[in-house]
Amino acid sequence: MDSAVEAALRVQIMDWVLARAEANGGFLHRHELLGFRIDGRDLPLIDYSRGIRNPSEFTSTLSIVSSAAGPYDDTESDDGLLHYAYRKGDPFGGDNRKLRTAMDTGMPLILFRKEQANYLTPVMPVYVVDDEPERRQFLIALDEAFRFMGDVRHLAEPQRAYARRLAKQRLHQPAFRTRVLLAYETRCAVCTLRHGSLLDAAHIVPDSDPRGVPTTPNGLALCKIHHAAFDQHILGVTPDHRVQVRADVLAEVDGPMLRHGIQAMHGRALTLPRRAADRPDRELLAVRWEMFAGR
Repeated sequence: MDSAVEAALRVQIMDWVLARAEANGGFLHRHELLGFRIDGRDLPLIDYSRGIRNPSEFTSTLSIVSSAAGPYDDTESDDGLLHYAYRKGDPFGGDNRKLRTAMDTGMPLILFRKEQANYLTPVMPVYVVDDEPERRQFLIALDEAFRFMGDVRHLAEPQRAYARRLAKQRLHQPAFRTRVLLAYETRCAVCTLRHGSLLDAAHIVPDSDPRGVPTTPNGLALCKIHHAAFDQHILGVTPDHRVQVRADVLAEVDGPMLRHGIQAMHGRALTLPRRAADRPDRELLAVRWEMFAGR
């Protein structure tokens, strides 16, 4: 396939992935990716059994899948880069050859992070920026700028800090959203709204706090209005999972949004995840409750 045609096709694919992920709440189901069609033909966006997708007509890898067992597994060091192991077999042939071509040509890839079986969070575009044969791995960056930074194995500290910041914004935060929304079955914990595109993953303890790690027990699935109300301390949650609305807001007289969207939530019990391990941590809720009660 001509490189210009391939590049244009990748743009079409990424636009579709982005639109589907936004509609779902930030993630896609495996069957959506396997069933993708374009121009009247099938073009699966992930492989059925491997963690890499190399369509036969493409010169470079289209997508890779990274499985995660924790919030920070994608970066194996503090460099903010993804360390992606060679595929089995010939280190200079097969799947590895197309990854190497992506490095040489600068062709963008899609990274799908698998948070749990069948659900994947897209991170795109990403770029193969280095090849480490001695470690049998490629280095993959979240910004094309790293292709032009020289030796990415020995980045200056400002560049490393930038890479870590990107990893937090483009990798960890979307993955956190996926985990939380899936735990809450894509519904707001306060009002049970089920439109994924209108839901966020709210940190109980903010991520600026050392305790504010991007794990499900530190998260609540909230619709955008309740997320904003939670962040503005208009709405709080007690350690025993009850919604409380600030007294002065309860006393206000306004329109139906305030009455039904905020005031009617006062005293309501949160809708919690089925799995006990995914439910909000009571100690973290207590920390956040103190912030709300002190207002």
